[in-house]
Amino acid sequence: MSDQIRAIRGMNDVLPDDAYLWQYLEDTVRDVFRQYGYRNIRTPIVEYTSLFVRGVGEVTDIVEKEMYSFEDSMNGDKLSLRPEGTAPTVRAALQHNLLYNGPQRLWYGGPLFRHERPQKGRYRQYHTFGVEALGFPGPDIDIEMLVLARRLWTRLGIDNVELQINTIGSNDERRAFRGKLIAYFEQHRDVLDEDAQRRLLTNPLRILDSKNPAMQGIIEAAPKLMDHLWEASRANFDAVLNGLKAANIPYVINPRLVRGLDYYNLTVFEWVSGALGAQSAVCSGGRYDGLFEQLGGKATPGCGFGIGVERLLLLLESQAANLPKLVPDVWLVHQGDAADHAAPTVAEQLRDAGLHVVLHCGGGGFKAQMKKADASGARFAVIIGDNEAAAGTVSVKSLRATAEQRTVALAEAIQIVKNG
Repeated sequence: MSDQIRAIRGMNDVLPDDAYLWQYLEDTVRDVFRQYGYRNIRTPIVEYTSLFVRGVGEVTDIVEKEMYSFEDSMNGDKLSLRPEGTAPTVRAALQHNLLYNGPQRLWYGGPLFRHERPQKGRYRQYHTFGVEALGFPGPDIDIEMLVLARRLWTRLGIDNVELQINTIGSNDERRAFRGKLIAYFEQHRDVLDEDAQRRLLTNPLRILDSKNPAMQGIIEAAPKLMDHLWEASRANFDAVLNGLKAANIPYVINPRLVRGLDYYNLTVFEWVSGALGAQSAVCSGGRYDGLFEQLGGKATPGCGFGIGVERLLLLLESQAANLPKLVPDVWLVHQGDAADHAAPTVAEQLRDAGLHVVLHCGGGGFKAQMKKADASGARFAVIIGDNEAAAGTVSVKSLRATAEQRTVALAEAIQIVKNG
């Protein structure tokens, strides 16, 4: 039996052949966030467990059965690996008084952790990009976030996503509706599965989000929260929908969309794709105007969303032919004592000119080196032999187009690569 140590199930390595796609996605996301004035915030991976119990909700799936929680052996503190990014961001905003000078647009990225059965696109360590707009009370910020997301899909060339949107009203409206929902599902208790039975008296709205085929009939016939909203919530939702129409963003109202975290109110939404199978949501979010108070602050509006990086990568990989490859501009081939001595200096001069250069290491003849240069995906080989080293020149060969190899001064070689 092998004693080789392997990665934990559901926590995956990202190898170099795949990392280029992560880098492309990360660079694009950061650029779009910056276009809208969102600034980066970075919170710890480990937080007090009470942050998520109070913020996310004690009877949510995350807190009840999915968090990686443990006791600090030094002082007995109860700690958890962060399972989501909104509560830590709000905690940081409160702790450091970030809203003292006005509302904040923030973004973050990094790993999250949930202890659950790994599935394609859903892992125990997964990654997210999130945006949080703190201190903005009106529906205009909800609209901005959805416009931002649409711009990101456009930049990435993704067109097979659908916006599903709903409103879950205020806490008071949900409390009033909760009794009606419990009474309805009590009449159909024999059809409810184990999860629904558990949620019936603790979090009955979550039953509406069940994917169990045997329960779809009673869920479709259940009372709809939207039919029990008061005037202010309806007006808010109408304003969001009108903003989407003005921005030419198609949407589907999904009255069963309730989100799984207790801090949401009013607008909730998901961008989903049929290409992802059962785990169809690639971006989820909404408004959370009560979270600051739940964490000990004063009433402050908030709105945000999170993007599942692994799921978004699955969409990108399905259209890989349209994606750029992160390959070097130049592979620097060299052979001979004088050439070997000159090559590192030439490589640095090429990099000074803004080019991405791999300097061949490990010896080998010209033929073997050129084979590696071609396999690297580099656009050009810059070649130095002892004759070039003595003359202060280099030879330039295009690896992706039919063109004659040319021996030129280094400055001209740089222009050839940049223009090629």
